[in-house]
Amino acid sequence: MPAKDVEMLRNEIVRRYDSLSPRLKQVAQFVLDHPNDMGLQTLAVIAERCRVQPSTVVRFAKAMGYAGASDMQKLFRDELLAFAPSPSYADRIRQFNERSGEVDVLSPHGLMQEFADSNIIALEHLKESIRRADLEAGVALIRDARAVYIIGVRRAFPVAAYLAYALRHVDDKRAYLIDGVAGMLAEQGGMAREGDLLIAISFRPYAKETADVVEQARARGARVLALSDTRLSPIARDADVVFETKDAEVRQFRSLTASLCLAQTLVISYAFQTERRSHKGKS
Repeated sequence: MPAKDVEMLRNEIVRRYDSLSPRLKQVAQFVLDHPNDMGLQTLAVIAERCRVQPSTVVRFAKAMGYAGASDMQKLFRDELLAFAPSPSYADRIRQFNERSGEVDVLSPHGLMQEFADSNIIALEHLKESIRRADLEAGVALIRDARAVYIIGVRRAFPVAAYLAYALRHVDDKRAYLIDGVAGMLAEQGGMAREGDLLIAISFRPYAKETADVVEQARARGARVLALSDTRLSPIARDADVVFETKDAEVRQFRSLTASLCLAQTLVISYAFQTERRSHKGKS
């Protein structure tokens, strides 16, 4: 039976991704990353943006159980009708790039404006794309965990470091940053087990070290909260909760504004819940 709504289809794509052919994987990635385009664009435009033939998009829809591409697209159109439509992240970037020629980007002030505008776009997308249910589920994972382990290397390290720092200041939560000092990454990651939570952060190009720690934690029964740029990320595929963020990229320099905003939201929401439970316990 084909998925009856967009969220079910997303889950089915993630579940079956490894079994798809390379061309179908291109379509799968596009479907996950550009839901507005799936609902609004023609089959020809979608195929062009996927860099495949229209027949490949039809073949993908049939692989997902639909009679054709139009039946699959109807799910996305129905979702757009149910909620106020807004430009996709890709559309906003295209619109911004059309305007950016008016800014003197060679000056420090012009570059600051470009970074600020790009980060505003990323934050607007974050507001519209992160679901309330996922935020509540993420905070619940933190609340219920005996201990929280956090990993993020290279570009993702600032987000991981912030989470570890902030969580340690909330109700004495046991939070441990897996930083790999002295080459101890595997040993640190191996501490997470059943009853614990691993928060993993990784963006393209994905860090193999982070994926290995996620796999190790999963094998030991730990829960996983993943923060990445797609559900097809190697750290997200088997996670209990996945948050997708699209951080700004200016002249090949990527920001972390949206990811840090999400991390801050999770920690402070957990802190507010902890404070409310403490007041109820005293009353």
